[in-house]
Amino acid sequence: MLNIPTQSFPAPSSQQRVAPSGQSGRNKVALKPGHSLMDWIRFSKSGKDLTGLRGRLIEVTQEELQKHNSRDDCWTCIRGMVYNVTPYMDYHPGGEEELMKAAGIDGTDLFDQVHRWVNYESMLKECLVGRMATKATTAIKGTHKANSIVWLVKLREMFLVGQLFYLIKQNLQNHHLTHQWLVLKILFFSTVHTAFSVGKIQVSIRKQVKGKWASFGEPLEFHNTFIHQKDRVAHYRDCVLLSKIVVNHNTLVFRLQPPHGTVMQMPVGKHVYLKAHVQDTEIVRPYTPVDQTLAAASHHSSQESDLYLMIKVYPDGIFTQYLNNLQTGDRISVSGPEGSFSIRLLRDVTYLYLLAAGTGFTPMARVIRLATQDIDTIRKTKLLFFNRREEDILWRPELDELAANNERFQVEYVLSEPCESWAGRKGQVDELMLQDFINKPDGSKCYVCVCGPTAFTELTIRLLKQQGFSEEELHVFQG
Repeated sequence: MLNIPTQSFPAPSSQQRVAPSGQSGRNKVALKPGHSLMDWIRFSKSGKDLTGLRGRLIEVTQEELQKHNSRDDCWTCIRGMVYNVTPYMDYHPGGEEELMKAAGIDGTDLFDQVHRWVNYESMLKECLVGRMATKATTAIKGTHKANSIVWLVKLREMFLVGQLFYLIKQNLQNHHLTHQWLVLKILFFSTVHTAFSVGKIQVSIRKQVKGKWASFGEPLEFHNTFIHQKDRVAHYRDCVLLSKIVVNHNTLVFRLQPPHGTVMQMPVGKHVYLKAHVQDTEIVRPYTPVDQTLAAASHHSSQESDLYLMIKVYPDGIFTQYLNNLQTGDRISVSGPEGSFSIRLLRDVTYLYLLAAGTGFTPMARVIRLATQDIDTIRKTKLLFFNRREEDILWRPELDELAANNERFQVEYVLSEPCESWAGRKGQVDELMLQDFINKPDGSKCYVCVCGPTAFTELTIRLLKQQGFSEEELHVFQG
């Protein structure tokens, strides 16, 4: 009997989601009528055999996987599980060409590069062929300081506890002794360093016995300790909806409270995943937290752990309509922070340019506060904000007030469908607009962040590179 995991995997990394500098998102294609997400959900639940195996689950060898590499017979592997994606070809928003890149091979890396936030286990549940045949693995080796262990941990949440038990299954490499449990009981931390702005905590723990450990040993089954962060399953907590604040005609700020005793510090530029079961299907979407306002956030506020998510509600959006119907006191599953953005990217930057379209503004909101209030080396932060109409502009009063009161910040708005009285910039992003907005004074260090729809992002990055910006000077928050 195959051990099919029950955990969902909306995975760690990406989408509003932060991508490596300069990378653009997937190319979406126009789907045929009757091939929307809801159409696929209905089709997958129709009872039809989508695997061709009549409900059997099999163990798939590498050789067997490679045989199924054609348009009419396409299998792929994601995180050790094999799926027959042939029926999904016409429903895939990225098109047939994208799926075929992973035909007959392990497609995990390709999947992660584009949209690993997607809950493929739920989407392709009825297409599951089985598990890849496993190979034996070896224990992870490592060396340690003689007197202490130093951890540098991504801060998902910080629990203050009276005692900490750290257990390692250690191979004593003794002919008479096999594996034993080494238990370190820590009653008091003498050295704890935190850096809330980057979401890290460094803890130094004194060993009871001096000397080097020969290895980390072997992790327990389903234990994440020795798994690379990018490969870990996202951990969710049920947060309570405290309020919904209207931003404009179609956008709200959702204020969520983590469970009692949990402090979720959200580093600038990171995103979280929201997860819910909608119409019997698990759906996961990424959103970037914003601060309560553009004003300075107090690190000592009793509300500092609450999450504020600015979300646009679409008339035909399955998930956003579900969120819009939530009532105060309802719960929603929220992951810890994910993403690759780091404030180290802004080190020594003197001119910061932010190019945002629509809800691509959300990651920029906290970057603006960081640049104008916490990083003194940035002389000027300029936001070029693209929208369709004037009523679509998010947090315009706050942005205008900040620009009026802080000479280091400037904002300009661009409308593609302006009214006759609009006196600001008009049209779409183009070469002349960027040349006029962005300047690189002699001796300055410039950096550009971009976020918006895929077409906007790809065009903007191409134009910026034509103006001489390098990969190291660009960062894309993918939306």
